[in-house]
Amino acid sequence: MFKREMKINLKGFLIWTAILVGMFFLILVIYPNVIAGESAEMMDEMLKMFPEDLLKAFNMDISSINTAFGWLKSEGFVMILLIIGCYAGVLGSNILLKEESDKTIEYLNSLPVSRTKIVISKVFAGLIYIVLMVVLLGIFNFIGLSITEEFDEKLLLLLSITPLLPAVVIYFMCMFLSTFTHKTKKTLGISLGIVMLSYVLQVLSTMGEKLEFLKYTSAFTLADIRNVMTDVCINPVMIVVTVTISLILFIVTLFRYDRKELV
Repeated sequence: MFKREMKINLKGFLIWTAILVGMFFLILVIYPNVIAGESAEMMDEMLKMFPEDLLKAFNMDISSINTAFGWLKSEGFVMILLIIGCYAGVLGSNILLKEESDKTIEYLNSLPVSRTKIVISKVFAGLIYIVLMVVLLGIFNFIGLSITEEFDEKLLLLLSITPLLPAVVIYFMCMFLSTFTHKTKKTLGISLGIVMLSYVLQVLSTMGEKLEFLKYTSAFTLADIRNVMTDVCINPVMIVVTVTISLILFIVTLFRYDRKELV
């Protein structure tokens, strides 16, 4: 069952990973040539003209973007969070539902396996692909930066890990929501909407004390990138919160799927 799930989801994983790696390959090749000498100084001067809240939203108030690593710590990791978050959301919303949508659920029901075992196999297959995507991109960025410039290796390692935290929560959240319907088309838009809304709420939470409470409603708060950049460590509280939320969503997903009327 587990091998079947790995095989079925391999193509999607390769496509998403290829897009992500290809995008950052272009950045690492082009960026050092575009931002050099006077261009770097002009970029820093131009950024001083932007509103502080906008700079804070992209971490450009604590990181210059006059190097590839500087860009990676600001706009780059925002892109990584969004793309991996979208992949996790789409994967979570489809991994259970596609059996019903593709009319293969009767085949699964004919096997001598329980619904719980089906869910567990799918959950672990999806988690492995999410982890693999994060690891492969982290390795690629490490090798690329090692060739092009000097950088803080420990900081890059920690930043490369952080997308896992919101991605896992989004994955389980979308999987749970998928147990309330039978069609993948309905959940695709919802999963992407959750990712975008979560990011917007996280950005809004940085724009003043009155909106700071919104960070508690966003999965991307778990990445805690700003604190990772300033303290060069991952807050263990974020790991505990991620694991706790994921376990709760996993349990309620098992409960819902076990009682769901499959078609």
